[in-house]
Amino acid sequence: MSQINIDGIRKSLKQKATTNRKKDMFDFLNRDIKLFDSGLNDKKKESFYSELNILFTAGIDLRTALELIEEEQVKEKDKLLFGKIKNSIVSGAGLSKSLEQTGMFDAYEFYSIQIGEESGRLTDVLQELSIFFSKKIQQKRQLVAALSYPLIVFCASFGAIFFMMKFVVPMFADVFKRFKGELPYFTRLIINLSDSFSSYILYFLFAVVVVLLFFYSQRKVFWFRKYSSVFLLRIPVLGNMISKIYLARFCQSMNLLISARTPLITSIELVKKMINFFPIEYSLKFIQEDIMKGQSLYFSLSKYSIYNKRMIALIKVAEEVNQMDIMFSKLAKQYSDEVEHQTSLLGSLIEPIMIIFLGLLVAVILVSMYLPLFQMSSTVG
Repeated sequence: MSQINIDGIRKSLKQKATTNRKKDMFDFLNRDIKLFDSGLNDKKKESFYSELNILFTAGIDLRTALELIEEEQVKEKDKLLFGKIKNSIVSGAGLSKSLEQTGMFDAYEFYSIQIGEESGRLTDVLQELSIFFSKKIQQKRQLVAALSYPLIVFCASFGAIFFMMKFVVPMFADVFKRFKGELPYFTRLIINLSDSFSSYILYFLFAVVVVLLFFYSQRKVFWFRKYSSVFLLRIPVLGNMISKIYLARFCQSMNLLISARTPLITSIELVKKMINFFPIEYSLKFIQEDIMKGQSLYFSLSKYSIYNKRMIALIKVAEEVNQMDIMFSKLAKQYSDEVEHQTSLLGSLIEPIMIIFLGLLVAVILVSMYLPLFQMSSTVG
């Protein structure tokens, strides 16, 4: 690789970094949502593996490639991270060992890269890792897209109800007290709810906060992970979509490791660390034991309901013809396409339903408040 080409690539990456700085105002729209930024997010990892693969393919050595990636970084902590990896490479360590020493990359990543280094297929592994994180980001965004609109409408509904119960209904109640007449049933019901709402709203909000904190503290406990995943999978439509998201991630992970010639037992062990979803993670523990005893993968998978029958049948065929990497790749693409279709369909269905629900709710409150006025006008008439 000539100095001119390296300088050209360096200039291109610097221009990209400058462009990223200019887009910082709107870049939050494309970032992963993380409460605690403890390391590289999926977006940064996808970019790292993609650029490293491109630079390798262009014939640039590992040290120079890491220098170029380091110069491109906008944040100082990212510069320090990639500088640390580069210095480790210069001191004689391999790429997989250098990534492991940072503590920012999991076993799934540096083991895959180690397999690529030993087999001479490092560029292929880097490309597969880039695709894996790209798919993971896409699936996460699809799930967020499916849940964000209902959540926004729910918050808007709660805000509208809070305003009406706290301010509008008491105003009408003061007017009705002057009439000293019998109010309609629905009007009395709404007024009583408003009185209770004003008295207990702070207790209700406190209880919600306590419940959320309790769930957050228990999120890694066995019983909570088990029953929360069972609850999610039983939600109509949404449960099926969540299942396919994690099955797509499982198939994509298996495709990456098997195509890198990783032993099946080792692949399952690594995937178990990567798939943060209890039904799959829990089942892989026993599936690994079954395979060590000589059972086939498809037979072990068939014991658990999270893996559907069609998937098991295809894996059985793939095992018989020794084409499991190809089959897992096709399954991952199929599940990803299905999730994308279901997400768009779910969004188009939920939007009118939530709007109608909010409209009816507000209408019931308003009609209940105006009903006595209608009765008074008819009486006077």
